[in-house]
Amino acid sequence: MLTPHGGILQDLIERDFPKKAALIEESATLKSINLTDRQLCDLELILNGGFSPLTGFNTKADYESICDNMRLASGQIWSIPITLDVSEETAKSFSEGERIVLRDPRDDAPLAIITVADVYKPNKQEEAKKVFRGDPEHPAIRYLLDTAGDYYIGGELDAISLPKHYDYTEFRKTPAQLRSEFQSRHWNKVVAFQTRNPMHRAHRELTVRAAKDKLANLLIHPVVGLTKPGDIDHHTRVKVYQEIIKKYPNGMARLSLLPLAMRMAGDREAVWHAIIRKNYGATHFIVGRDHAGPGSNSKGVDFYGPYDAQTLVEKFASELEIEVVPFRMVTYLPDEERYSPIDLVPAGTKTCSISGTELRKRLRDGTEIPEWFSYPEVVKILRTAHPPRPAQGFALYLSGLPFSGVHALSYALQATFNQFQAGRHITLIDDSNLNKESLPFVVSELVRSGAGVIIAPATDILDAAQYSTLKKSVSKAGSFITVSIDTKLDVCKANDRSGFFSTEAGEKAVSIYQTIEDAELSADLTEHYSINVAIQKIVLYLEDQGFFKF
Repeated sequence: MLTPHGGILQDLIERDFPKKAALIEESATLKSINLTDRQLCDLELILNGGFSPLTGFNTKADYESICDNMRLASGQIWSIPITLDVSEETAKSFSEGERIVLRDPRDDAPLAIITVADVYKPNKQEEAKKVFRGDPEHPAIRYLLDTAGDYYIGGELDAISLPKHYDYTEFRKTPAQLRSEFQSRHWNKVVAFQTRNPMHRAHRELTVRAAKDKLANLLIHPVVGLTKPGDIDHHTRVKVYQEIIKKYPNGMARLSLLPLAMRMAGDREAVWHAIIRKNYGATHFIVGRDHAGPGSNSKGVDFYGPYDAQTLVEKFASELEIEVVPFRMVTYLPDEERYSPIDLVPAGTKTCSISGTELRKRLRDGTEIPEWFSYPEVVKILRTAHPPRPAQGFALYLSGLPFSGVHALSYALQATFNQFQAGRHITLIDDSNLNKESLPFVVSELVRSGAGVIIAPATDILDAAQYSTLKKSVSKAGSFITVSIDTKLDVCKANDRSGFFSTEAGEKAVSIYQTIEDAELSADLTEHYSINVAIQKIVLYLEDQGFFKF
């Protein structure tokens, strides 16, 4: 049986002021850990009772039991490890029984003190296999193996303060606050809806149908912590949710934000979500098709089956004490101007739908998004956050050996782009203003603002790791396009009238340069007319991608 503890730690924060003051004083004398973004989300939900029955980060016994059996060592159901991962160096600096301050990385504020029960090295391969099914392309497995620390610290927490939020504070309710609100409103049945995406008319329709079927009210409970890489940012989504909530019958639905760091763990995550929603006061939980799944891998193989989540949550439904409401996909019937569950539509009936891919294409192209699909207010928000391609920024990275023609091409491209009436600022970053440390941030911000950026490290070239970091950072803000300049080394040396290649810097440049195999474009600038050919190729590519319209 799962009974929310109401936030024992939250109660301490709110009521036991003398103890809180003593903990703050103690925290000034202890060693500390600055939490990662994921750990910060996890800590908040431990402290506020969203992760009840957890009152700390998993010890080795709990961690292994969760991986093996989806249960804590006590036998209570819990499907996702909640771990305080650290580096080996950090792990070796702490010992059992020691007290450590956990700090907010944004302002260094002390949030809690953990009493170390154990420090242990997990078998990450086994965790990847048992919790996430082992596919190395799964985003949680990539995080586990490439980002997470190699050691875990387990132990109980003493709470000092919840992390501070400065956005949408009126929608950030703790489990105890929501349960109290439901009670005061006499909401005896509450259907919770999980989402990490914007909501449209179909989502409103299916949630209303679920509430009517159960004679219940609705909790729209979107995740605003970490979600799948590439998901729409939470600021855009919350603006959408604020518009959607107005479309429900008066008093039927409540919006509250969940500071959860998703793992995209499919069926195991669905069980986890059900436990969390029970803690927040829900009596029913909508479990969707491929719930919390990250889609498919590069070979097109789905990480999870479409109904695995529903099956696993149903298996534990009585123990979870929350009723599963299967997601009923709906489709629009244009002749009747209404939505209907797709399984109730007679064969041959005309239907309309827009996939996520098609929606992104329409946003990118600026083409119409019909009102039957989404509300005008929602479309306006999405268009503001995701302008069409002609208004989007891009980064054009010119990769080549020193004296390959990168420098000349970059200036020619800047002049060419500036003559277009596109309303887009064009910035050139070359050796004269290249700062490798700040480059990813600067280019990302320029691209995010709609600028076109030409990056041309003519002699001070980036190594493979620096290039990878730049591409990964900029790709989160917009389009990153690589042009591989394939001018041969002997031609480059012939172009070098300064003796650069005979210097230590020149030798280093040659040694670290690597041809970008997956570059979008390539050019050989050996011949005197080659720059014109390269410009034409690049301009036509950018036009084809929608950045310029002629």
